[in-house]
Amino acid sequence: MRLGVIADDFTGATDIASFLVENGMSTVQINGIPAADYQVTADAVVISLKSRSCPAEIAVADALAALAWLQTQGCQQFYFKYCSTFDSTAQGNIGPVTDALMDALGQQQTIICPALPVNGRTVYQGYLFVMGQLLSESGMRHHPVTPMTDSNLLRLMNAQARGHSGLIDTAVMSQGVDAVKSQLRTLKEDGVRYVVMDALNEADLLIQAEAVCDMVLVTGGSGLAIGVARQWMKGVQHQSSATLAGAPQGKLCVVLSGSCSTMTNRQVARYIQQAPSQSIDVARCLHEPEPYVNALCVWVMANISGPLAPLLYATSEPEELQRIQQQWGAAASSEAVEHLFGALARRLQQQGVQRFIVAGGETSGIVAQSLGVQAFHIGPVISPGVPWVKSIDHTISLALKSGNFGDENFFARAQTEFVV
Repeated sequence: MRLGVIADDFTGATDIASFLVENGMSTVQINGIPAADYQVTADAVVISLKSRSCPAEIAVADALAALAWLQTQGCQQFYFKYCSTFDSTAQGNIGPVTDALMDALGQQQTIICPALPVNGRTVYQGYLFVMGQLLSESGMRHHPVTPMTDSNLLRLMNAQARGHSGLIDTAVMSQGVDAVKSQLRTLKEDGVRYVVMDALNEADLLIQAEAVCDMVLVTGGSGLAIGVARQWMKGVQHQSSATLAGAPQGKLCVVLSGSCSTMTNRQVARYIQQAPSQSIDVARCLHEPEPYVNALCVWVMANISGPLAPLLYATSEPEELQRIQQQWGAAASSEAVEHLFGALARRLQQQGVQRFIVAGGETSGIVAQSLGVQAFHIGPVISPGVPWVKSIDHTISLALKSGNFGDENFFARAQTEFVV
């Protein structure tokens, strides 16, 4: 095993796994920390945790447990994968987890690279941009769990972690790999633990990956994985058939959306014009969860034979989300909806549903766990960073979509362009 990836949420894990497979690495994604005796054979393993927004001490403990298992598999390089929109709060987990992994691996320096240009995430002068807007001015400013109110990655890392950050900017990047390596050495001599790297396009990511090919620990979004995979697979025949193991199976399909991101709102608005849909009632989630699951299951199965799968969504615009949180409490309403999606997924599986299209990292996590999926084969890509995945242990296929990924017609395309 060449590469071990620790991802802080489920959709982020499938995101990076898809880029690794596309660039030649056979890849298995594992749902949660595997048992000590669990064995897999692959070039890369991605462990998906649910630690993006949990208490920092839990995030650190889970990351270290994942690292320990990967070390027993003989991994030679480690990758801490977080969201390409980072976490714009001083209380975020990226800093503490990065510090813990560095300490465990005896490393004095790592890189910070959330860029994913193909999905509009770029870094310039240390500032993170989303589709040309500063992160703090984008739709992510209103994220219900981690509102993105600061765009400066150096400032964020300095607030979250215990060391100092430095920058390798576009001017250095344009000079190539040797210049980047030289600047990394200079910053290390100056005591800089976290090096933020500008990245405006894929070429920048390829330069970065080559410059850090000997670095034991790297951190970032999924974009850097393009170059990391290519570095590992130099001189190795490209495994073009790697995605076949994860090709979607089954006929009956359902779409579940828990994300409230800007893009998911647009995707839901488009899809409700194409297929049967029903909005989740938070009050019923809280006060009559079991009867509500029964009723929704009946509705789904009554609408599942049409050209496109039925949709259940808790997706809402920022104003409506704020009203729901004020009425029922942010944590209580979120947990109730998650539990509903988990219970519903189990019930639908018992009814013969084998394909689940899920929007939102937290929702994807609870659905995968509720279905008892321990590990995935990574399949064909629906949109950049969003592949179909197929359970190793069950006849279940999933498309786990991070909130802002995919185009407006994502839900329909996932079904019509990937048929068995």
